[in-house]
Amino acid sequence: MSHPGELIIEPKSGRAADACVFILHGLGADGHDFEPLVPALPLRAGLDVRFILPHAPRLPVTINGGMVMPAWYDIHEMSLDRRVDTAQLVASAERIQALMQEQIGHGIDSRRIILAGFSQGGAVAYQAALSFDAPLGGLLAMSTYFATAETVALAEANRELPIEIHHGTFDPVVPESLGKAAYQRLQALGYAVHYQTYPMAHAVCPQQVGDIADWLNARLG
Repeated sequence: MSHPGELIIEPKSGRAADACVFILHGLGADGHDFEPLVPALPLRAGLDVRFILPHAPRLPVTINGGMVMPAWYDIHEMSLDRRVDTAQLVASAERIQALMQEQIGHGIDSRRIILAGFSQGGAVAYQAALSFDAPLGGLLAMSTYFATAETVALAEANRELPIEIHHGTFDPVVPESLGKAAYQRLQALGYAVHYQTYPMAHAVCPQQVGDIADWLNARLG
C-alpha cells in the first residue's frame, strides 16, 4: 500500500497548533473531499487546530469491478455484513496511528487529537482510535460501520474515549442499521457513545456541520 501523503491545514490564526483533527474520507474520494468543511466549522476563538486530511492509497476495489481508485481497503461484497479486506483496513489504521504519533512527537497532547472518519474512512477511524495506546480526545464516526468490531484489540488507554456517531436516515450506501449496530456494540463494550441521526442520504448536512463544531469545541475547549 502506497502512502500518497496528507492535506494539512494549519490554524488560520497563524499561531502554532495546540490541537489536531484528522478527517478520513470515503471510498473514491481524497483528502480534498473534506477541505471545504474546515473553514465552515464555527470553532470558538482561541482554538488553534491543525487539520490533517490524509489521502487513501489507490487500490483495486472488488465491488466496483476491480477498478483502481482511492480506497482505504478493498470491499469484497456490499452485503449488510460488509465483507472487507481486514488486513488492508488494519494497515490503513496503522498508518493513521503513525501520523497521530508524529503529532504527539511534535508536541501535541494526545488528548487534544481528534480522529474523524466518513464512510470507509470511518471504519478505519474506529480501528485506529480504539486500538491506539495513548488517550485521544475523541472519535467522530460519520455515515459508517464498525467493520472490525469482532477483531479489534481494544486499548485500555482509550476505554474512556468520547465517541460521536452521525448517520443519515436515508443513507442508501451505508444503511443506518449499520451505524446503529456500531452504537449498540460500543455501548455493550462500555464506551461513552452518543448517536445522532439526520434526515439525509450519504453526505454531510448543514445542521451536522454545526453539531460537529459544537462537539469539537466541547472536546478541545
